[in-house]
Amino acid sequence: MKNLATQSTEDAALRQWTKVLARYRTPHRGRSVFELAITIIPFALLWTLAAAAVHYGYWFVGLALTVPAAGLLLRLFMIQHDCGHGAFFAHRRGDDWTGRFLGVLTLTPYAYWRRAHAAHHATAGNLDERGVGDITTLTVKEYSERSTMGKIGYRLYRHPVVMFGIGPIWLFGLKQRLPFGMMRSVEPWISTMATNVALMALVSALIWTVGLVPFLLVHIPIVVLAGSAGIWLFYVQHQFEETHWSNGEDWDFRDAALHGSSFYDLPAALNWLTGNIGVHHVHHLSSRVPYYRLPEVLNDYPELRNTGRITILESLRCVKLTLWCEERRRLISFREARAIPQS
Repeated sequence: MKNLATQSTEDAALRQWTKVLARYRTPHRGRSVFELAITIIPFALLWTLAAAAVHYGYWFVGLALTVPAAGLLLRLFMIQHDCGHGAFFAHRRGDDWTGRFLGVLTLTPYAYWRRAHAAHHATAGNLDERGVGDITTLTVKEYSERSTMGKIGYRLYRHPVVMFGIGPIWLFGLKQRLPFGMMRSVEPWISTMATNVALMALVSALIWTVGLVPFLLVHIPIVVLAGSAGIWLFYVQHQFEETHWSNGEDWDFRDAALHGSSFYDLPAALNWLTGNIGVHHVHHLSSRVPYYRLPEVLNDYPELRNTGRITILESLRCVKLTLWCEERRRLISFREARAIPQS
């Protein structure tokens, strides 16, 4: 247990980080417009070229072009993500309408997702507030108390094929077509239905223009690849060994943000495609910092590079981490959990 003096010092340090990051919250609106343009224009061009290649029989070329197009669609989602936090333009109408438009491309109803994601930010790392906008994570005790079918269900849910293969199809293709979890609220319904209508109009126009087969062969791989990459990023941002979880009475927003979110140290090209979302600990400390200003924070405060840092190789090992061990204060695998004596 920490003594009061140590706890007070850590609390003061966390509050200081909040003040420091407030200086980076102002976006450069010209830069924001530029970031949007250099993402959506190449995405549209690559999509068009891929569809044309498939239409004229150059299937290999068309399918190859879907890979960079998927990367750009992922980046568009990151821009939508910043809009949801009011960080892209720092102008309510500008952010909201940009987010709604991008939500049609990313198959993600803007207002519905924004509300779920806000819940994630408000409760990340809180064992008493799990279930909205996050990846389901059980404690060792909770898992041991489940029935056989309950354990099998959780194991299937956490299996990589389900999490990163079937998961994106379920989430973007089906789940986000209805406001699950918010059925009694009007705004998520309006957001979801409006997105569905706009999506059907866009899909109809594209099929009419390029044909059904080219559309399916181009768009489905783009959506699946982008969706899988997006879920992978969201996974490693919080599902790493030294992450932070605590019960409600011990939970602190700043502590959970800084120590429960990773710094995914990616190469420069991947940082660009992912909108610097790997600097996730800083993002959770201050979600109003525009994604293109996050590298500024790391440059000015290099000590943040050592907090929750994981490399690509290290992130691959996170897949086996499935249960929160309250005694060891870290995520562990099913195999490690079996070795813990049952009381």
